[in-house]
Amino acid sequence: MHLAAHFPGVNATTVWADPRSRSQIDFSSFVHLARTAERGKFDFFFLAEGLRLREHNGRIHDLDVVGRPESLTVLNALAAVTERLGLAATVNATFNEPYELARRLATLDHLSEGRAAWNVVTSSDAFTGENFRRGGYLDRADRYTRAAEFVATARELWDSWTPDGESRPFAHEGEQFTISGEFTVPRSPQGHPVVIQAGDSGEGREFAASAADIIFTRHGTLEAGRDFYADVKARLAAYGRQPDDLKIMPGVTVVVGDNDAEAQERAYEIRRRQVSPQNAILAAEQLWGTDLSAYDPDGPLPEIAPVLDSGLVKGRVLHGDPFAVVARWRAIAEAKGLSLRQTVIETTTRQSFIGSPQTVAAELTAFVDERAADGFILVPHLTPGGLDDFVDRVVPLLQESGAFRSEYSGSTLRSHLGLAEPVWKG
Repeated sequence: MHLAAHFPGVNATTVWADPRSRSQIDFSSFVHLARTAERGKFDFFFLAEGLRLREHNGRIHDLDVVGRPESLTVLNALAAVTERLGLAATVNATFNEPYELARRLATLDHLSEGRAAWNVVTSSDAFTGENFRRGGYLDRADRYTRAAEFVATARELWDSWTPDGESRPFAHEGEQFTISGEFTVPRSPQGHPVVIQAGDSGEGREFAASAADIIFTRHGTLEAGRDFYADVKARLAAYGRQPDDLKIMPGVTVVVGDNDAEAQERAYEIRRRQVSPQNAILAAEQLWGTDLSAYDPDGPLPEIAPVLDSGLVKGRVLHGDPFAVVARWRAIAEAKGLSLRQTVIETTTRQSFIGSPQTVAAELTAFVDERAADGFILVPHLTPGGLDDFVDRVVPLLQESGAFRSEYSGSTLRSHLGLAEPVWKG
């Protein structure tokens, strides 16, 4: 089993009202979570990206946390206070250029002695693009075209140094990039940084099968996980790859209690605090695309139809057809007699493992044994101490059963993941 820790900085999972919650910017918060993950022998520490402050109804979204430091800068600092933990940065392939980003990632890989990873994301969002020279010029269909060539170009740059330390000129000419010169950073201790891809769409799965080492995904049930796992692994052969060449790691939440009943009570209270009345209205407005401030969050769902492309919410991606999602919400609310807020709680919960340490360890192991995942990226609800219970109470059980490592067997992230060093293609 592979395990990673997602830093809970800006997302709907974090419970900022908890008195134990601390800053998402202070370096001490990053250090706490990273060291906890390393103490638990996790594969890597994962940082998300935010390129623009989100807006809601023409104003800065006041339920978000304002401020997210640049990932690679934070991870370079963490390289000095960790020894084995992988360090994964989310960096957008739409608003960066291959030479500069390949150089920054290779630098992190050297400073960390082979522990760097790049989570490749894309954007067709003109709102975010206003912060950049390119703006929002990319059509949605072109995002992965650029990203695929971006990754291939970065790998050409990393391969422009031989394993023996000799620099050679590079030249790349393609539809997206035409560059040539000499790369400034020698080949890193693990050959290339590990490449992660986040996405569940068909094009995202194909991109991961062709170019990624890890796919960061989400699925809510064991059956859905098995279907996704089988689909993505089956795509690898077309690119001359083996099933173990790509690790499938869904993002999950975990709530641990002394027994299953206590854990369920804790999980329910966490969800209530995550989906406050104000958050419930916000979630509904994102889906309906219209101002719902007059509605009671503890009342029924709005009877009106969604408004497409209203511009009410900017900087957030809506997943799925709003009409289909609204229909599903209505069916769930009617079947279970739920209010608007209760429906949001019911439908927006990330895949969770809830129970005693023994229950959680057994369920995580079952997901891996049943080929629904190769491991998990844990998304705590608390910054920065949300991983403490899991590392102290669940990890020892996973280690005792042989489902998870007791010690690191190597020093690079590729060694943690069981990935071979890339063959040099100079």
